[in-house]
Amino acid sequence: MTVVLASARVTISDYISAVIQVYVLVIFAWIVLQWLINFGVRLPYSRATDAIIGFLRDVCEPFLRLFRPLSPRLGGLDLSPLIAIVVLELVNDFIVQGILRG
Repeated sequence: MTVVLASARVTISDYISAVIQVYVLVIFAWIVLQWLINFGVRLPYSRATDAIIGFLRDVCEPFLRLFRPLSPRLGGLDLSPLIAIVVLELVNDFIVQGILRG
């Protein structure tokens, strides 16, 4: 019975860790896309890029909006994605270790 529970804990912690890592990658993609848009590297009137931009905005902005009041603005630089990634990594470490310790 304990072997089954230990295996389930490892599986759940691996799944949660993978979801958090994918979300971090999505935030990185949002950051890179915002830089490209700010530098003017965007195909005008492209449905594909509009769909990608819309998806990344819909996925990232609600979470990043939580950290915008906390992050200092350095000129035009937004540090909320950095704070969000650090928080996600801390949550990942605490949750995964908490599940594994059980």
